[in-house]
Amino acid sequence: MNNIQGTAIIRDRGQLTIPDKIREVLQWIKPNAVISISVSSQKEIVLKPFRAKTVDWDDIWRRIRRAQSFKGQRGNLSEFIIKDRENH
Repeated sequence: MNNIQGTAIIRDRGQLTIPDKIREVLQWIKPNAVISISVSSQKEIVLKPFRAKTVDWDDIWRRIRRAQSFKGQRGNLSEFIIKDRENH
């Protein structure tokens, strides 16, 4: 990719508008896109598309079903919390 440069102004609330010529080249820069911002040195920041970790929903549901399967003493949760807080 060619070295495309532009200038922008950081507004009062820290808002930055990325120039059109850069947004046209990078398809992931769209309104409401979530980005990752990191500091690489005192004079440079890096903007990257945010990539959330993939979620293993099967594992999450398996763990939920396992937790639900535990049998224990039934009782009043509010009373338990009050007693627990009084003991700490």
